[in-house]
Amino acid sequence: MAAQQAMLDTDILYAPVITEKSLGLLAQNQYTFDVAPNATKTSIKKAIKELFDVQVIAVNTHRPPRKKRRFGRWQVYIARPKRAIVTLKKGDTISGFPQITS
Repeated sequence: MAAQQAMLDTDILYAPVITEKSLGLLAQNQYTFDVAPNATKTSIKKAIKELFDVQVIAVNTHRPPRKKRRFGRWQVYIARPKRAIVTLKKGDTISGFPQITS
């Protein structure tokens, strides 16, 4: 069995998620990212810490349900990437997300 090759930090994180729900989580200092399907919570935490230079308190992950699409008479399913919700230490922020003012 071949040894698993270590993933780079830039390979783990795909893109930030900007939805109504994720924008609501910004007030609680939680940021949402699409991540690689085989990424673990510890590798996600390490990648966020090194790429954005912030203190990560917690990482929650889930796999959103696949989406159904129609192509003529065929129905296919579109896979969606794993999603991670990252909680940061109070006072830390990640640039590139909209700033929420209360």
